[in-house]
Amino acid sequence: MVETPASSVAAMTAEIRARVGALTSPTTAGIRGVRREFSKRLTKSETQFVFDLALSLMKLPGFEFRFIAYELVQHHRGAFASLNTESLEKLGEGIDSWVAVDCFGCYLAGPAWREQQINDSVIRRWARAKDRWWRRAALVSTVALNNKARGGTGDPEATLMICRLLISDRDDMVVKALSWALRELSKRDPESVRKFLHEHEEKLAARVVREVENKLKTGLKNPR
Repeated sequence: MVETPASSVAAMTAEIRARVGALTSPTTAGIRGVRREFSKRLTKSETQFVFDLALSLMKLPGFEFRFIAYELVQHHRGAFASLNTESLEKLGEGIDSWVAVDCFGCYLAGPAWREQQINDSVIRRWARAKDRWWRRAALVSTVALNNKARGGTGDPEATLMICRLLISDRDDMVVKALSWALRELSKRDPESVRKFLHEHEEKLAARVVREVENKLKTGLKNPR
């Protein structure tokens, strides 16, 4: 059965809200269990319905609903395949914490970029944004290019392109994301990362240099 818009979106939003509210312990596993249940129900639903449902869930208070929204799109073949600049930026509206940004970048923006559903210019624009969270999103999106578990095969050129744009940024959320982006790339192409550190060490935040060098030498961000 294919869901119909409007009232069906509101009804399913209310149902998901009730299911999450009924969880004895709202852990990530529990919330993901709810998402999986609804992903099965949405398998044959129209792409637009899934997208509208995601936007509706994002209006609810609590990160758990944004989490479900992103995963519903990620795990619906048609919805994910339809992602473009406009739809991604609608799904990114209101990102205001590292956890929201990281889910957005790792689940949606990064994979869509990797699959060439958006081009480099979009990520570069985010990297130049006044909003710290969009700058972080640009860096986090590189993780999907390089993380094997997320389908990445390695893309040092694209990753370092974004890292260069944010070398001098000293916002803590951006600095941490820059370290993460470089550490993730180091698993695929350590030589490119070593060269990048050598060329830009004086401009990079000390934290980035320390954590990435640790990763290259020991495999750990902060070895004891």
